[in-house]
Amino acid sequence: MKKLLLTLTAFVCMIGMSVAQTKTDAKAAPAKAATAAKTAAPAKAEKAAAPTKKDGTPDMRFKENKETAKPAAPTKKDGTPDMRYKENKGAAPKSKG
Repeated sequence: MKKLLLTLTAFVCMIGMSVAQTKTDAKAAPAKAATAAKTAAPAKAEKAAAPTKKDGTPDMRFKENKETAKPAAPTKKDGTPDMRYKENKGAAPKSKG
């Protein structure tokens, strides 16, 4: 009797999980479509001079895209200006100390 009850409980749980997964997939599909439409619109609005990937980001395999991605002055790994270089020291605001 215990085995039968355990088997039925497991069967009901599996059916419940499969129904729950199909409901969330149906709700997620319109959200993905809306997000894709938002990202595609800006890519078409501006005409890119250099090659781009399907998602609209610059394709870094091409020389034109690599040159535009380089910063004007040296930066650290986190993207902040590296203050060891003269170009970055002139742009920094003077502190009142």
